[in-house]
Amino acid sequence: MFIEERHQKILDILETKGSINVAEIQRKFMVGYDTAKRDLRILEEKGLLKRTHGGAIPVHQVGAGKPSGVTCKDIAEIKPNYLAIAKKAVSMINDRDVVFITSASVGYLMTQCIPDDLRIRVVTNSIIIAEELRKKQNITVIMLGGEMDDKGNCYDAFAIEMIKKLRFDKCFLTSAAISADFGLSIQRSQAISFWNAVIDSSKKAIGLYPTEKIGINSIVSICPADRLDTIITDWEALEDDLKGFDELGIEMVITEKEIEE
Repeated sequence: MFIEERHQKILDILETKGSINVAEIQRKFMVGYDTAKRDLRILEEKGLLKRTHGGAIPVHQVGAGKPSGVTCKDIAEIKPNYLAIAKKAVSMINDRDVVFITSASVGYLMTQCIPDDLRIRVVTNSIIIAEELRKKQNITVIMLGGEMDDKGNCYDAFAIEMIKKLRFDKCFLTSAAISADFGLSIQRSQAISFWNAVIDSSKKAIGLYPTEKIGINSIVSICPADRLDTIITDWEALEDDLKGFDELGIEMVITEKEIEE
C-alpha cells in the first residue's frame, strides 16, 4: 500500500470513528510504531488532523467541547474517558487518607469505584456525593454545610470556614475548563474562594480533566494551573496542551482506553 493511500484510509477512519490511536494504525496497516507516529505527524503538518497523546482526532473536533455545568445528578450516560479518569483517581487514594471529592460528574463516578476494603474519610460539599458514600461502611463522610444551590452543592462562606478547619491528604477537583495560560476556569465567580480554600487545605491537589475540558478557557479564572500537583486526563488529550502543563512542572497522568472484549 502506498503511503498516500494509507494516509487517506487513516483520515477515513477518523471521519467515521472520531479518533484513531497509534496501535490501531500499526495493527490495521501492519506498520511499525515509528511509522504510525510519522504518519500522524505528516497529516498534522498538512492540517488534516490533530495529534493526541496516543493517536489523533479530526481537526473539526478541536475546541468543540463546551465547558460543562453537569453535576452527578445529571448523568444519563457514563462516558468512557470520565470513568477511566475516575478509576485512576481512586487508585491514588491510600488507606486512611482524608480526601476531598469534587461535586462534578467525575467525582460521582469516583464514588462508584471506591473498593469496599479502602478505609478513608471523604469531605464533600455535595449532598449527592454524601448520599452515595453514606452507604459504604468503610467510608466516613464529612459534609460541608452552608446555603445549598439547586444542584445540592454548598460553596458559600460557611462551607469555606469549615474547609479552613480541615486538612486533606488529597483533593480531587475539576472545573469547566483548564489551560496552561489561563489556569482553572469556571463560568461564575461565586465558587472561586471555595476552590482556592480546598487547594490551600490539601497536601496534594489533583485535577480531573477529560479531553473536552483541556486547552480551553471559561469566563473566570480560579487560579493558575500550577496550583495543581497532578492532572489526570485521557488518551485523546492533545500533545500541545500536555506540553504546556509539563512546562509548568505539573505531573501528567494519561489514562488508557479500555479495550472492549
